[in-house]
Amino acid sequence: MISTNEFQTGITIELEGEIYSVLEFQHVKPGKGAAFVRTKLKNLRSGAIIDHTFRAGEKVGKAHLERKEMEYLYRDDDLFHMMDLETYEQITIPADKIGDKVKYLKENDRINIIMYDEEVIGLDFPATVVLRVADTEPGIKGDTASGASKAATMETGLVVQVPLFINTDDYLKIDTRSGNYIERA
Repeated sequence: MISTNEFQTGITIELEGEIYSVLEFQHVKPGKGAAFVRTKLKNLRSGAIIDHTFRAGEKVGKAHLERKEMEYLYRDDDLFHMMDLETYEQITIPADKIGDKVKYLKENDRINIIMYDEEVIGLDFPATVVLRVADTEPGIKGDTASGASKAATMETGLVVQVPLFINTDDYLKIDTRSGNYIERA
């Protein structure tokens, strides 16, 4: 149990059978009446963001999340098969748990899985990934200063805007937060 007076941004709590991450909190002490804590919480299962008010000092359950490093083995329709690197145990994760980030995942990648009581809550992707360009228009030599860009389809199906000098089979560093090209790898 944790007191609402101990809230910090990023801690995880259990509330009404759901798991939430505290995005924002504010201790309020009105001139008249009891103090309270106003919070903005993100549901880690559904992604929904709610506003909730607690009495000051109220106790809530602390949710202990576990991060496990796993290796992505293969995809079977909408199921992604992962292997725990310590126990070699395999689990499957539905595509909807991964969301849009599925385009940054390629076989044999290592990734941190966020779990709560053996339930997969989400995946913790690195800030950047290196992907191979599967298809793009031929590069133009020497064209590095014009600032123009073209579309490139990566090996995972991700489409990224890249400079004109990038060719098929080049390896590129991609930002997983924005989906933007950073540099050649």
